[in-house]
Amino acid sequence: MSKLGGLLRGAALALLASSALATSHMSAVADEPPLRISYADWPGYVAWQVAIEKGWFKEAGVNIQFEWFDYSAAMDAYTAGKLDAINLTNGDTLGMGANGAKGIMFMVTDYSAGNDMIVGKPGIKSVADLKGKKVGLETGLVEHLLISYGLKKAGLSDKDVEIVNTKTNETPQVLGSADISAIGAWEPISGAAMHGVPGAHPIYTSADAPGLIYDVVTVKPESWASRKADWAKVLKVWDRVVAYVNDPKTQPDALKIMSARVAVAPEAYKKFLNGTKLLTVAEGAKVFNEGPGLDSLYGSSSNADEFNVKYGVYKDKQDIKSYIDPSIAQAK
Repeated sequence: MSKLGGLLRGAALALLASSALATSHMSAVADEPPLRISYADWPGYVAWQVAIEKGWFKEAGVNIQFEWFDYSAAMDAYTAGKLDAINLTNGDTLGMGANGAKGIMFMVTDYSAGNDMIVGKPGIKSVADLKGKKVGLETGLVEHLLISYGLKKAGLSDKDVEIVNTKTNETPQVLGSADISAIGAWEPISGAAMHGVPGAHPIYTSADAPGLIYDVVTVKPESWASRKADWAKVLKVWDRVVAYVNDPKTQPDALKIMSARVAVAPEAYKKFLNGTKLLTVAEGAKVFNEGPGLDSLYGSSSNADEFNVKYGVYKDKQDIKSYIDPSIAQAK
């Protein structure tokens, strides 16, 4: 599932306006250093911009500094000890930990609900129709995880299709090749692929596997141990963000704020937002219930762990429970 070494998921989604670092400072607690947390241009991360601009962290009494990064650059910064926390997927949390940068997943922000997809050419109606055919996607990334899961649900395996390793931003051109039947990409790249091949359409998306790809806030163990009360305040602010984004009365303002952060028109950004299921604190608490399915962070992470080992993201299976602390998310 890891995006390590691959194209940035966030960069593709929002067509980054700038690669420069942008920081937002909230100095609510003078005697505590700011919590340093990255965010990038996946909708579940950009939503934090609402709280930043509304001054909600200051109101909550937490000193926090959000730093804008490209997705994988944020992982590098976290690994180098330059961040206290990072917004990323549960599978990538395991990938960082397996490579020496352990983290604690204490809250879930969202799950991909359609933005990630397998796009088939005309005549390809389902994942099952791909048997014996070639699929262009970037191996080891989320679309590889997605098609692997879809094939399993269809009673097939990766051996039933030929995966053609393709840079995600090159999949629109590759779909036009005569020998390629489908590609895997996320919006807006998948949309470009469909635009370039008339009749091309999604045959399997992350909406078909809710919980396969969770986005989380992962915290350094030392920050978690020393600033747990502050991270609890961050979680409460997130609930306020989700309410503001989802409320029809305030959503236009939320879209204006979020789309401006990534230099995309609000009406275009709404499509990306619709492919992301933002989770309230109450919804997130349920995800922290232990279970084998994708409705559980434990089950989803176990699935990601199996995938990561199979495709060489790292060598040894991880202790999933050591990466998860539900104490704040499920606090009564």
